[in-house]
Amino acid sequence: MAAIVEQELGHNPFEGALYAFTNRRRDKIKLLYWEDNGFVLYYKSLAEEKFHWPGGEEELVSLTGQQTLPAMESEAKAGSPQ
Repeated sequence: MAAIVEQELGHNPFEGALYAFTNRRRDKIKLLYWEDNGFVLYYKSLAEEKFHWPGGEEELVSLTGQQTLPAMESEAKAGSPQ
C-alpha cells in the first residue's frame, strides 16, 4: 500500500498523512498511517452495510481530521440509503 501511495499518488507515505483505500463495493476499508518507526494498518470489513465514501471522479480527496471520521462511518449509521 505504501508503494501505491508513492508510485500512483506521488506522495511520501512517511510524512504522517492517513491514506484510506476501499474496494469497489465499499464494504471493506484499509487505512495506512506512518507512526514513528513503522506503518499502522487498519482493516475493517462490513457484513451488510457500506462505507460512506466521498463522491467525485478524483482518486485523491483531502480531508481534515473532523471530516475523516464521518467519511469512515457506514452508510446505515450515517443515514444514507444503500
